Amino acid sequence: MTQLFTPFSPLAFVDIETTGGNSERDRVTEVAVVSYADGQVQRWSKLVNPATRIPAFIQSLTGISDDMVWDAPSFGDIAKELLAQLDGKLFVAHNARFDYGFLRAEFKRAGFEYSSRVLCTVKLSRKLFPHQARHNLDSVVAAHGLTVSNRHRAMSDADALLQFWKHLELTQSAESLEKTVKTLTQNHALPSNIDPELLRNMPDLPGVYLFLDDRGQPLYIGKSKAIRTRVLQHFTAALSKPKEMRLTMQVRSIDWIRTEGELGALLLEAKLVKEKLPCLNVRLRRNRDLWAWQLHVNETPDQPWLLDFVHGEDVPWGADAHLYGVFRSRAAAKAGLEALAQEGRLCRGLLGLEALVQGKPCFGFQVHTCAGACVGQQSARAHNLSVMNALAHLKVATWPYAGPVGLSEGSDMHVVDHWRYLGTAKDEEGLAQVLGNPWPDFDADLYKLLAAALRRAKTSQIVKLQPLQCLK
Repeated sequence: MTQLFTPFSPLAFVDIETTGGNSERDRVTEVAVVSYADGQVQRWSKLVNPATRIPAFIQSLTGISDDMVWDAPSFGDIAKELLAQLDGKLFVAHNARFDYGFLRAEFKRAGFEYSSRVLCTVKLSRKLFPHQARHNLDSVVAAHGLTVSNRHRAMSDADALLQFWKHLELTQSAESLEKTVKTLTQNHALPSNIDPELLRNMPDLPGVYLFLDDRGQPLYIGKSKAIRTRVLQHFTAALSKPKEMRLTMQVRSIDWIRTEGELGALLLEAKLVKEKLPCLNVRLRRNRDLWAWQLHVNETPDQPWLLDFVHGEDVPWGADAHLYGVFRSRAAAKAGLEALAQEGRLCRGLLGLEALVQGKPCFGFQVHTCAGACVGQQSARAHNLSVMNALAHLKVATWPYAGPVGLSEGSDMHVVDHWRYLGTAKDEEGLAQVLGNPWPDFDADLYKLLAAALRRAKTSQIVKLQPLQCLK
């Protein structure tokens, strides 16, 4: 049965000080818990040895120095005692996502699991005092005449939250306060700087979502078959994953673009990531330094086939039947070929990975990773067959049509030619515009996406199109 916290349930007002804002890298230096139940107050706090130096600006902000925590216990030493302080209580903190997520990470490193319902007093202040301009702790203290003796020390800040709560007990009806707390604890995954109305208006349909910073610039761009559900998953994961926590602490607004289906969302995500370069997207970023292997098939059956490294600008993507692999650097292409050579006992010399001296074996033969094609112990035909088998899964597909095609998805038509995504059209005028778009560079991510989409597509979804000059 789910535990329901009310204003009259045991509360734990929590504040921590840390060496920084990254729960994966940084550590707690102080933790305080002010427990409040049945009108009774109990205070508990500990300095914590973070096992790392405290940055100078953090020492200046908090007043906690390296010397102060030198003899303090580690977090692991106080974990059981802290768990006992928090057990069965509603976790209350200002910007609770930070404190709760940080403590969960510390508990996990110490070998403990901690989970609780959470109340954020930033959200509580926003909800109850919507006309108040700011809701950081200094603003809350000033707005309600609270007393803070030692700002940025854990016990002092936790005690300020208790004062704020007692002020609410005096100024708000019990029914209103209980209703507000219940609403906020049910939605504790949502960051305090995001308007809940935004989530209510967000469709749970296919599309792309953009997390924006305070300047309206994209921090992260993602796609989903159900936008709202995926966005909420980010916020829920932030309580346990440092990367998601960093994202949700920076986001100030969310935008979204609906698409007809999943393919449209995938294509739009890839396009927007390359155009806008959001700082927290690792995949799908622009990369023009592409490489491949080009196999030269000798018509004489008893001659070995050779491989060349070719740069993407010199590659007829989709038109050459003997292209293999799409690599993001020459070094990656070479490393991939080295691995195939060793795994398939191929000759490094015949693959162009080392210079061969006539009559002498390659290095791989000497260390038993070459079957001996370089010295006649394996026939050229057998070696060629081994090369083809090793490369088969990396073959770059040739474009199977005479020209552009449209992939239908609802009312959208995604136009593709030689693995280039030209754009999406909804009508004949839009189609003419898309077909007239400049020829884009070959994109490795879009190639993989489009190749998979074409394999899955039904015949009825694929429309063969005429080039633009034939439409005029």
